[in-house]
Amino acid sequence: MPATPTGSWSEAGVDTPGVEVVVAHSERVTLRVGDVFLKIDTDSARLDREIEVMAEAPVPIPAVLWRKPSVLALTQLSGAALAVLGKPSTASSSAWVAAGATIRTLHGAPLPPWPSSQCQQQPVRNNRGTVGFPPLLDPECEWLVSNDVVSADVVRRNRQIARAALRPWTPVFIHGDLHADHVFVDGGEVSGVVDWSEGGHGDAMYDLATLTRGHEEHLGDVMTGYGGEVETDVIRAYLVAAKSDGDQMAGRTRSRRAGDVATGRAAQLPGRPHISARQTVTLPC
Repeated sequence: MPATPTGSWSEAGVDTPGVEVVVAHSERVTLRVGDVFLKIDTDSARLDREIEVMAEAPVPIPAVLWRKPSVLALTQLSGAALAVLGKPSTASSSAWVAAGATIRTLHGAPLPPWPSSQCQQQPVRNNRGTVGFPPLLDPECEWLVSNDVVSADVVRRNRQIARAALRPWTPVFIHGDLHADHVFVDGGEVSGVVDWSEGGHGDAMYDLATLTRGHEEHLGDVMTGYGGEVETDVIRAYLVAAKSDGDQMAGRTRSRRAGDVATGRAAQLPGRPHISARQTVTLPC
């Protein structure tokens, strides 16, 4: 997709009366200016990769209007978001089916050369060849119990749920941040998918779980459209991990620490054993 190094807002088709902040955090900001969306990122290389991911994705996407250092301008999609976390979905059953079919198309595409930043690690295997939890999980669980954060029963129960996702999986082309508000539908059809910054190869079930988070009643429709084998126990495990962070983390960050999966609780607590960025485990991918 071509990037335009220079140009005015009017040349980009921007109607300038108002600016809406769509999402903002320490690394990225997305603004809506008229009918153009501006993604501002502190990491210019991340924007470059997002453009490359979009170019490889065989599904409807917004058009790239222009690219400048740290800024990416995209067109507005027709229709409305499939759903918003925390609110009932007003989309039809057929729209959810269409979303499932679109995801299936993406997952069937050739793999991109890079992994999704949301799926960084395969399950750990021991010397007997059986799948186990990553090494960081045990000390985190022990800390949470010994510090009376949660009971041992809660840890044990959620470890059993999370174990479903710790299995070998075949990488596919995933979106990596496929929340329902990133899928736009118009007249029962998918008009486009946005926010590809986490795209790459990873676990197919991660996308399906992310899409239906908070809207699990539509999983059946998504499965109908998807048309392939769906591991519902794995999706449930991913949902346990997602719910552990609560709505505070619902916006953009999906990085998981192993203890969060096992406990069903947010783990950003004072005095928690330090885990460096290099050690952080994104689970269950």
